[in-house]
Amino acid sequence: MNPASSAPEQHDGLNAPFSTGAARPAFAVPQGACDCHMHLFDNAWPYVDPGVLTHPDATPQDYRALQRRLGLSRNVVVQPSSYGLDHRVLVAGLKALGGSARGVAVIDPTTTPAQLRELEEAGVVGVRFNLVQAGATHERMLEAVAELVRPLGWHVQIHAQARTLVGLADRLARLPVPVVIDHYAHLDTDPELRPAIEALLIRLLSTGRIWLKLSAPYIASPRSADFEELGACVQRLAARFVDRLVWGTDWPHVTEGARKPDDGTLLELLSQWFSAEERHRILVENPGALYGFGT
Repeated sequence: MNPASSAPEQHDGLNAPFSTGAARPAFAVPQGACDCHMHLFDNAWPYVDPGVLTHPDATPQDYRALQRRLGLSRNVVVQPSSYGLDHRVLVAGLKALGGSARGVAVIDPTTTPAQLRELEEAGVVGVRFNLVQAGATHERMLEAVAELVRPLGWHVQIHAQARTLVGLADRLARLPVPVVIDHYAHLDTDPELRPAIEALLIRLLSTGRIWLKLSAPYIASPRSADFEELGACVQRLAARFVDRLVWGTDWPHVTEGARKPDDGTLLELLSQWFSAEERHRILVENPGALYGFGT
């Protein structure tokens, strides 16, 4: 279980809970920029079992403080595996955040049309498979869940280790819905596997139906201090597939315990790797298309 961390007592000015630092990004963040991957936690509601990742309350108000600091105006709330199929925190969070937020839920093949309609009305536009932390989903469910959400126009989001992605690649390419791959596809977790993962991403992104989420570089490249090799891989992908990339914070960084990263520094990686035009695509235009925000 992840060790609990504590939020600052206040978040005046540019301080935000569960995020190190208080400086604004050094580049001009474009209007309409979207954080495509963050989570909410409310310990008033039970976790699915005692072995899951846990976290202190991380509220919509807390997250708004981070948005103000970073200059973001849109966001996507991703259901953490910790809550399983219980979407009460997700739905309440989407209501609090309003029309500037979208949601990604966790369902299984037993989910009913009525439950799907309730999630859709709350702002959900996709479903997630977390194949790294144990939870309510399993890769055996991929095709059945994709068929459930296909009439709604939703996407399937995948969080998986690099070797798992290699094994799933053909199935992902055949799914009848868009697919979003989390956390840089764990590109740099296994240096020996890195060329194969990059080649795999080229094949998948070339379908025009699969997206890569640039989120949590500390998960994708855990041995790196500056993410140099990760950035080089992503720049090569962006040269051909910049329209397939979106970005996210992974706030409140539940896997990092008390050692929260500086979200401003993580956002500034985009200014090191991409031109202003490319950043606009990644932060504004691509999320507008994928999550239904418009541009």
